[in-house]
Amino acid sequence: MKEFNIAGPCIKRLHYMIDAAKRLQGVDTLVDGGKYFVLHAARQSGKTTFIQDLTIRINAENRYYAVYCSLESLQGITDARESIPGIITRIGIALDIYKIPNAEKFAEKANLTEYSTVLYNELRKFCSKLDRPIVIFFDEADCLSENTLIAFLRQLRDGHNSRNFSLFVHSVALVGMRNIRDFKAKVRPDHETLGSASPFNIVTKAITLTNFTKDEIADLYAQHTAETGQKFDDDAIDFIYEQTCGQPWLVNAVAREVIVEKLENDFSKPVTKELATQAIQTIILRRDTHIDSLLERLKEERVRRVIEPMILGEYVDVVTDDFQYVKDLGLIKQTPQILPANPIYAEVIFRTLNYNVQETLKREDNNQYQALRYLKNGRIDMEFLMSDFQQFWRENSEIWEERFQYKEAAPHLVLMAFLQRVINGGGQIIREAAVGKKRLDLCIVYENQKYPIELKIDRYKNTLADGLKQTAEYAEKFGCAEGCLCIFDRSPEKSWDEKIYMRYETVNGKKITVVGL
Repeated sequence: MKEFNIAGPCIKRLHYMIDAAKRLQGVDTLVDGGKYFVLHAARQSGKTTFIQDLTIRINAENRYYAVYCSLESLQGITDARESIPGIITRIGIALDIYKIPNAEKFAEKANLTEYSTVLYNELRKFCSKLDRPIVIFFDEADCLSENTLIAFLRQLRDGHNSRNFSLFVHSVALVGMRNIRDFKAKVRPDHETLGSASPFNIVTKAITLTNFTKDEIADLYAQHTAETGQKFDDDAIDFIYEQTCGQPWLVNAVAREVIVEKLENDFSKPVTKELATQAIQTIILRRDTHIDSLLERLKEERVRRVIEPMILGEYVDVVTDDFQYVKDLGLIKQTPQILPANPIYAEVIFRTLNYNVQETLKREDNNQYQALRYLKNGRIDMEFLMSDFQQFWRENSEIWEERFQYKEAAPHLVLMAFLQRVINGGGQIIREAAVGKKRLDLCIVYENQKYPIELKIDRYKNTLADGLKQTAEYAEKFGCAEGCLCIFDRSPEKSWDEKIYMRYETVNGKKITVVGL
């Protein structure tokens, strides 16, 4: 029986999968045209599955020889004298795996000390003896950096440019998470010029794999239904698409979590929205390797420069390399609004950034969530809750602000951690970053009740007026008669007595509790 795969590339005989060729059009044209190109997409979105399947298909057509070659083992080796022989070894192994004629003779007499030309020479000599053109797909190409990357690309460029009079690799794909602009960023840490013709100017096109559509998710799950008889409810598929936005690893992980863990492979029971909700919460809290490795990027300064203003609702410059890098990693999307790539990533981003606060509060609360403390007549008493947070912020703000890498976003992150302790085990927080509007929208959902909250930093004259209007609009969105506006005043010259206040306003028929912090 096949499985939903969450580890490594998909294999048709073992895993449910969407036909890779249908996910990305135009690659055959690039190969036929002898183009050198980049295929980039976020981690575990199907790149390796696609390129391995493409390699098998090209070889089956008997027009080209095709080879898949991973360069992952070269990561961190910046000395070309060591890495270029390593790349040659990897190519030799790949040629042998795909049974390319005379594979055993590739680079058999190579002078590996000539690291600046040996790759070019050995590929040129090998190609001249083949009875058909060869195509090489270099996976994990963005693992290469500095002198290794320069030497590798220069020799590919030499071969590409000399194809008119000396046979060389017909078509090359550089496959990885990053676009060609980020290959350039890894040439030298100090961004020095190469001082010669760019080795990147042979790249014809950069293409990317998109996420699954809702129809593709339905098709994927239908394969399981056809094999086992187990059905996925329509609202479960809608919900999974909404929460994952079609990210392939997440789509597979949710299905696997429900079927294997929640239902223990009892195929007589359908996959429901409720079960999918439980599975998603488990995945978020468990922080599987895929999510953990992605969120490790949050520690990078260039990632912080994009994620922090997004949290604050500040302007994000979309033409910078930093923005494109974070987008290529799969952490964010532009629709045209700049948002976390999907609601699951949004949740784990916020939980990761305020994890230390959450754990501290959890210990202080003896692992008990605090909703019951704030309930009044079956509803959360927001005035009591916010009054408690005011006292907590007054006593602890300086301590926590110093501990955050994302110092500008510290107030937002601490408040979210404080709220999380209230609803853990009994509700959720909906988070909506409003980029360019200088705010973060939150909505606590508890026992089918909704409590909209607007977060702002007091930085300009109209903060209060804009905040009141925005909070009223946000409350209207959820059909609520009330909302809460939290304004953090970070002016060092003001006393806490000036910053801490609570008052009430009415805007467009909505009662707004204004909480000064």
